[in-house]
Amino acid sequence: MIQACSISKSHQSGRGTKKVLHDISFSVPRGSTLAIIGKSGSGKTTLLNCMGGLERPDTGSIHCLGVDLLGLSKRELSRFQRTKMGFIFQSGNLLSYLTVFENIAFPLALNRLEKERRTTELLEKTGLLELKSAMPHELSGGETQRIAFARAIAHAPQMLLADEPTANLDSQTGEMLVKSMFTMCRKEGCAIILSTHDHNLVSLSDKTITILDGKISHEKKHQNT
Repeated sequence: MIQACSISKSHQSGRGTKKVLHDISFSVPRGSTLAIIGKSGSGKTTLLNCMGGLERPDTGSIHCLGVDLLGLSKRELSRFQRTKMGFIFQSGNLLSYLTVFENIAFPLALNRLEKERRTTELLEKTGLLELKSAMPHELSGGETQRIAFARAIAHAPQMLLADEPTANLDSQTGEMLVKSMFTMCRKEGCAIILSTHDHNLVSLSDKTITILDGKISHEKKHQNT
């Protein structure tokens, strides 16, 4: 179970202090999917960053898999992120000097896990085995995000955070990617928190929360299997 309770966050700028998140609370059971929807600037990315330990909220609590995330030291948090979490960003963020195979294997190497079998398995599941020796600059946008997804789940995390993973893709490719992500993660018992502004994707998730001006304005459950 992943649970956020009364999360609030402000950012400092030259214009003063701006409150980005206001008293956000929600929970995500293991193996389920949550879509956070909202316009640009609504606070979606900041909320994801707080959930992943990339930013620290001003108030509130975050419990992931029974662990008080805000109570961890920097070293403990780093280890938790490396072993229990996976991250997908808008642009994929693949390492430009590594092949497709090496990019997927990277988190496995960090965690001293077996690389060859797991990486090959993920390439087969994403339909990209023939690209294992390709470099990131040779990939299409859809291929890049599929590889980024495979890398994010390579070490079998229990929590996957995806920040606008379909933002740079056409609607058909984006929907195919999200369906694949949700199917594979449900099978592996990994919870997904995904941010998007694409209303066509939200019905694929188990639950949706809509963020408006840093507050939850709407919450809806979907009947998915």
